[in-house]
Amino acid sequence: MTVVLQNAFWILIFPGLAFTLAVGLFASWLVRKVGALVQYRVGPPVYQPLADVMKLMGKEILVPQEGHRTVFIAAPLVGLAGVLLLSTILWLATAGISYVGDVIVAMYLMVFPSLALILGSSASGSPHAAVGAGREMKLVLGYELPLVLALIVVLIKTAGWTEPGEQLSLVAISQRASVLSVSGALAFIVALLCVQAKLGFVPFDIAESESELSGGVLIEYSGALLAVWKLMQAMMLVALPLFLVVVFLGGIDPSGLSFVWGIGKFVLVLVLVILIKNTNPRVRIDQAMRFFWLYCGLAMVVAVILASIGHYRGIAWL
Repeated sequence: MTVVLQNAFWILIFPGLAFTLAVGLFASWLVRKVGALVQYRVGPPVYQPLADVMKLMGKEILVPQEGHRTVFIAAPLVGLAGVLLLSTILWLATAGISYVGDVIVAMYLMVFPSLALILGSSASGSPHAAVGAGREMKLVLGYELPLVLALIVVLIKTAGWTEPGEQLSLVAISQRASVLSVSGALAFIVALLCVQAKLGFVPFDIAESESELSGGVLIEYSGALLAVWKLMQAMMLVALPLFLVVVFLGGIDPSGLSFVWGIGKFVLVLVLVILIKNTNPRVRIDQAMRFFWLYCGLAMVVAVILASIGHYRGIAWL
């Protein structure tokens, strides 16, 4: 198999598009099923997320007359491409295939879905979508700084047991669980809340806000384009928890019983996301900004200081 065919197989079949999509649709069903059980409802059957996407694929695509047609159509495809590359890089890292700097690339790719949402909704020409785009933009500005600081904590912790520069590799980072230290635990909690906001889940579903904006950023999308957004969100439900597992929880070892333990860590993160979603009310955008910049920001500054002291003093648990 040539390198080109091998890369195409990784991206399109396994562990990329087909595999991540299958896991993502199952995770989407799990989120909806648990949410329904919490509200004393039966919930959808396991095939419902796939049925929803197939139904949307058969409907007509409507482009707003006042919108920018090219950007409106391209935005969901750009977002999907970003998540596809992110999930492929992360799955390959769990198999030991990595390179120095891929953690930086992963951080950049994690922003793609939010930027695509902002571009697509801004290009629709809808006032409701414009309000949603503004909220999404503020939310990104709010959670990106604490998330970067959380990654810096992990890099400081990793620097103690790798060669200089190698801590920028996902494989090197995943060799130890940074969460088993005070600063690492703080960074994991803050990163988990940032992931909740990236997923657009309650309490940070401010940009879509069904009761206020009728869908906000996605209000003008229909048919296959809306299906692409749904697929992108399903894949994010795999890629973002997997990022937390690789960076904070020691990754997934594909050999023997360690693989089962690795899957258990992924399920644990997914369960935490579902619990946060179903036990909190939606916050306002000003409350979200204050939460990320003030509380999460201060927590991360403390974590960076603790990690630095632990690194220079040789105190691993700090």
